Amino acid sequence: MSGYSLESKKPDRALDLTRIRPYGDTMNDGKVQLSFTLPVPNGPEAVEAAKILMRKMGFKEPQIVFSREISESFTFFVAYGVSIHEIDYSSIKVPKLSLEKMSMEEIDRFIDERIRRKVVVVGASTGTDAHTVGIDAIMNMKGFAGHYGLERYRNFTTYNMGSQVPNEELVARAIEVGADAILVSQTVTAKNVHLKNMADLVELLEAENLRKKIILIAGGARITHELAKELGYDAGFGPGSFAEDVASFIVQKLETMIGNL
Repeated sequence: MSGYSLESKKPDRALDLTRIRPYGDTMNDGKVQLSFTLPVPNGPEAVEAAKILMRKMGFKEPQIVFSREISESFTFFVAYGVSIHEIDYSSIKVPKLSLEKMSMEEIDRFIDERIRRKVVVVGASTGTDAHTVGIDAIMNMKGFAGHYGLERYRNFTTYNMGSQVPNEELVARAIEVGADAILVSQTVTAKNVHLKNMADLVELLEAENLRKKIILIAGGARITHELAKELGYDAGFGPGSFAEDVASFIVQKLETMIGNL
């Protein structure tokens, strides 16, 4: 990886960040690999259609390096092209979580010293979502990839309701146990079903006059902090997030809420 330090993963030479393009073989050559499916049978016409589409998408020198009919009248393509566009990286501003990340031991000590009671968390994969990998990674004792879940934390009381939990049941459970935080995992995003489901939960909490009293967090493969905030959540955690990330946010947010009472 010429020009890069493996330790810092940052360029060791100055770059013009106001005019960057995709990197393929050489800096800013614009080369991109992409894949897509067209509702046409495989053949020369399909390949040409894919190239035409790529040109309309703003790619020069389109190349179709692989095509296969995946079902009747549907063809999958792998393609290469050169992007004609560039962006000003230095102008990008993205909402990010502002928190001090702590270890499990530090979080439990934080609760001892500043919250002075156990923190109650209810979590679930809601709506029609049957996936539990995400919510289990954050809540179950064994956690994920060597990061223990909230059940392992000495000062957390957790209720993992599993999958396909209606929003109404999640809210009712949160009220029953006096939850400080609700965690929502959303994996299924087809036709943006997760957006409606997440928004409906916010409306339910507002109807119960609970939204400002409960920390509301969303997580999932396509969840970002920006998206979560837009939908009315306190925070969003995407891929690469672990229980200590979520727990650090909860306890710091909870301390602020208690201080404002």
